[in-house]
Amino acid sequence: MYPFSHSVDTQADRTSGAVPTLPVGSSAIVYCEGQFGEQDGKTANGLVRHSEKYEILSVIDSRHAGADSGAYLDGTANGIPILSSLPEAMAHAGHTPDYLICGVAPANGLLSPAQRVVLLDGIAHGMHIINGLHEFLNDDAEFVAAALVSGVTITDVRRPKDKKDLHLFSGRIFDVTCPRIAILGTDGAIGKRTTATLLVKALQDHGIRAVMVGTGQTTIIQGGRYGVALDALVPQFCSGEVENQVVRAFEGEDPDIIIVEGQGALSHPAYLTSAHILRGSRPAGVIVQHAPGRQVLGDFPMMPMPDIASEVALIEAFADTRVIGVTVNHENLTDAQITAAIDEIELDLTVPATDPLTRPLSLLVDMVLQAFPELSRALPVQRV
Repeated sequence: MYPFSHSVDTQADRTSGAVPTLPVGSSAIVYCEGQFGEQDGKTANGLVRHSEKYEILSVIDSRHAGADSGAYLDGTANGIPILSSLPEAMAHAGHTPDYLICGVAPANGLLSPAQRVVLLDGIAHGMHIINGLHEFLNDDAEFVAAALVSGVTITDVRRPKDKKDLHLFSGRIFDVTCPRIAILGTDGAIGKRTTATLLVKALQDHGIRAVMVGTGQTTIIQGGRYGVALDALVPQFCSGEVENQVVRAFEGEDPDIIIVEGQGALSHPAYLTSAHILRGSRPAGVIVQHAPGRQVLGDFPMMPMPDIASEVALIEAFADTRVIGVTVNHENLTDAQITAAIDEIELDLTVPATDPLTRPLSLLVDMVLQAFPELSRALPVQRV
């Protein structure tokens, strides 16, 4: 992955999705009260697993106060504690951190009254605010006034560019000669971004120049260089903005392969941005993230989860592409059940399957190399 580049902070930066300039590694507290480790805490979950821009000092969620965030999420300690409140998090830091990041991501994209109080308290203490919600705090008079008094910035990551600066689909994607893989899924908040991030890192570790294109607010907050918060755009521009980011990544990095983060699911009744990702990036291959232990859609419990075979068939019918593998989200599964689910998927679909978080990442790389053997030429030493 590559560091995110930014211009000097201006009023325009405070009202657009551009994150204001502070040095890479600036300190941050992540606010995720009541949601850490849950679907609606996916921004916080992602930041404690991977952050290129910020040094994450702690996570606020009183339900799990005292735990290590990495141990709670993945069973491996990362040294980032979960604390009960903003005052406790600031005391733990020993100074005023640079940023307070809103790590909750509810389906409606809005702040609750209690959440407003904590973010305003962070502003009063001199912390910049990073907000990934659909509710733009730069349009809120109380937040704007508080930020002016404290001399800090508020960044609404999901705020799109002016329409005159957005891109329609242009066909420039046909000039991108390296393969693209889209990481799609059978539901929202199912692990697509985590799998994409792990895959890019694993490919890079194998000597393959891989670049990620993000399509959601969390990837942008993490420091991804190429990306757009797709669900905040007028649909007319969605395919074109995905295409534009893929072209930028291709021209800017000369990669061997581009990995495109998915959103929602093609079959989802509410989150349909997978369609724009498929049209805009025109991937040669798709990896589908699936949670065999999930019975209903995360935000829509009246809707049963699709089975993996039906999602694969839908993707391949909708776009000129092929599913090259399946990645398993292991929520609600024992290790034995993960193995059984992987074996069943491979038998039924005749494609490789793995769990990126509990199985060796080399299996994820092998999945890609099996589908695109020409990438083996990028390896510094041919593997036996």
